[in-house]
Amino acid sequence: MTCVAFVVFEGFQSMALAAMPVFEYANFSAGETLYDVSVLSEQGRPLRASGGLSVGTEAFDERVFDTVIVVGGDAILQQAPEGVLNYLRASVKTARRTASICSGAFVLAQAGLLDGRRATTHWAYARELKARFPSIKVEEDRIYVIDGSIWTSAGMTAGIDLALAMVEKDHGAELARSVAQKLVMYHRRAGGQSQHSALLDLEPKSDRIQTVLGYAREHLAEALSVEHLADVARLSPRQFSRAFRAETGQSPAKAIENLRLEAARQLLERGRLNLDQIAVETGFSDRRRMREAFLRAFGQPPQVIRRNARTDDAA
Repeated sequence: MTCVAFVVFEGFQSMALAAMPVFEYANFSAGETLYDVSVLSEQGRPLRASGGLSVGTEAFDERVFDTVIVVGGDAILQQAPEGVLNYLRASVKTARRTASICSGAFVLAQAGLLDGRRATTHWAYARELKARFPSIKVEEDRIYVIDGSIWTSAGMTAGIDLALAMVEKDHGAELARSVAQKLVMYHRRAGGQSQHSALLDLEPKSDRIQTVLGYAREHLAEALSVEHLADVARLSPRQFSRAFRAETGQSPAKAIENLRLEAARQLLERGRLNLDQIAVETGFSDRRRMREAFLRAFGQPPQVIRRNARTDDAA
């Protein structure tokens, strides 16, 4: 049986505990107790989360846990309690893996556990993490990062992806898939996947522009000229371009390129198609144009993004 400890503190973000049901449903799906989960704190008393929820906890003691996960919260961005830091410094020596969810990366950083390592956190905190702890190789736009025995994840929902990856590592893809289905979510996002969604960034207001974006996402391999998209919207090209920019803040061409980049990145991470096939599938036509778009958007060529995804999977 794998013993998992979630480490919390006063004012923690309760949403970070959304990763706990992953281990609960792993037990349910397997029909046996694969994971035993505890919630720990320095004092071992009920603690109040930032949203007002109170959670019962057990005090730090001499128990050895296979997996130790520290949650996030604004309360520890500047300085985590010294008792929490000391516990993590001690437990990392005996735990098979130590992890953080969202701004919990700052706790691991303050404990010195991320020095010289690759790590990620919520995109809103990534630059601060990099500035305050320059020895950390912060990867700003990753769902989660695995560096040796240290796992770090982005926002709160990314903690669910991280927990699913742990279940898959421990007991295989089939069990992880079963857990994801019971949680009514996608199997799991790859660690290298972007924290951002191109469609969410656009936030169109009218049904007409939403319909165009939905159509574009389903037909990325096609040319998708302004004239073509204007026909879908039942507007003239001039009216369409004006309405599209007013609602999204982007030109149609830029929005389509971002959708293509997102789709191409996902295909790269899945690793089934070669670069030429991905370029055609996502409408870039050839790998040279796709490479240029990746360098503009991510500062890295497609090969590096694929290699990083494979590194995480191997880890």
